[in-house]
This record gives sequence, C-alpha cells and structure tokens, in this order.
Amino acid sequence: MLRKFSVAVAAAGLLFGLTATACGSSDSGSGENDPLKVGASPSPHAEILAYVKDNLASKAGLKLEVKEFSDYVQPNMALNDGQIGANYFQHKPYLDDFDKTKGTKLSWVAPIHVEPLGVYSKKAKQLNALPQGATVAIPNDATNGARALKLLADNGLITMKAGAGTEATEKDVATNAKGLKFKALEAAQLPRSLQDVDAAVINGNFALEGGLTPSKDALALEKAQGNPYANGIVVKSGKEDDPRVKKLVQLLQGPEVKKFIEEKFKGSVLPAA
Repeated sequence: MLRKFSVAVAAAGLLFGLTATACGSSDSGSGENDPLKVGASPSPHAEILAYVKDNLASKAGLKLEVKEFSDYVQPNMALNDGQIGANYFQHKPYLDDFDKTKGTKLSWVAPIHVEPLGVYSKKAKQLNALPQGATVAIPNDATNGARALKLLADNGLITMKAGAGTEATEKDVATNAKGLKFKALEAAQLPRSLQDVDAAVINGNFALEGGLTPSKDALALEKAQGNPYANGIVVKSGKEDDPRVKKLVQLLQGPEVKKFIEEKFKGSVLPAA
C-alpha cells in the first residue's frame, strides 16, 4: 500500500513539474542565460541591434535575437503579450500615449538614439516654395502628429496655440498663412505618399527605409539637442531589472555603438547618450 502511495505521489509530482514548466514558459524567455528577443523596426533599429549581436553581445555574455516589425503597433502588443522580452523602435511620448490608449503596461528603460523628423517633398526644393493650399501628409498617431506640427511651426509655416504640447492636433494650429491642408497617414505609408502630396513629414526610420537620406533630402530636420523624442529600449512593466536588458542598454549606449551610428548613418541618426 505504501509503495502504491509513493508511486502515485511521484507520478503526481512529475505531472505537476511538467505542468508548471509548460505554464511558466514564454517565447521571450526570462532566465539570464536565455536569449533576449527584441522587437525592432528594420532601420535603423534592427541594423544597430545586428551590429551589437555580431560584434559585442557574445563578449558581454548576452544572447540576442532580433524580430523585425514593420509598424508601430505590433511590437508593443507582442511585448505586452510576452512574445518578446524588449522592443526598440519608439520614443517615450509615443509609449506613454500607447499605454494610455491601448491599456498596455510597458515601461521605458533608456534612450539610445534620435531620428530627426524631416519634411520631404518631390514638388518643392524649399519649404517657402510650397504653394498656397498645399497638402502636407503627417503621421496619424497622436504624438508623432504633434511632433510634425511642431516641426512645421519651428520652420515658420504655421504657429501653434500657447500650451500646445506633445498631443497637439490641427485644432491647436493658431495661424496658417499658406492655408496648408493636413493629411494624416500611417507613418509607414508616408514615404509612398510623396507622389500624391505636396510634402510629407516623415519619421527617420521610415525615411531611411523609403530610400531617403534625411541629412541630404529633408527640407527641414528636427534638432537633436534637447529633443524629447529619443528612441529607446522598452520592456513590459516589472521587467526593468532584467540583467539581459541591462547588458543590452550598456552595449547600446557604449562607445562602439556610438561610433557605428555616426559612421553608418552620417547624421541621419544621432546617438542620444
């Protein structure tokens, strides 16, 4: 009887162990020796991560996997769902707005680089050459839309109402001497819109992916100094102290990556730290 009881207990223990292992598993992994899966936009984020993976990660004892995403929604949802362990594609104002509107629980870890937002046009060689009533495409997400309007205001095309901040919309435009018409589009679609609009305000990574060189092709670029829109590493809330994430941030903010960014992107991407 005792033997039967022992066998039963052992079997139950084995079943519990297997069940616990299955329930505790995650595509992102959580142990210090597990690969850190990082979601990223293809350019420049995934390119920067590829440099780290190929040249620095092994020496630092970090196993790194990179998963590319082509939009600004899925990498946050995948992170919130535990499919990846971190992501690298966004700035903090966007993250804060995303958490608020989508109900996700994600946390900012550290800034890595700035991609200056730029104004591009196939029809005008200077901003002041845009015609009266010109159509200007801008990102359709709240924070980058506001950022685009600020860039236009900084370059004298419009003025914004006092107090207009990182969530400003067209309703916050105070004066619009050229009568510009704004067309809000998904950020990834903006480079393709250049054939159909007079100008477009495009995020740096999508400009690069669209074959544009921000430092040469943009009619106007954001300044890096004091820019609140640095792109950085984000994790699911509660995972800020993951040692793998700390190693990754240390490498991304190190001198080797800074040199890589400066030589690779020639001013189109700027180190934030």
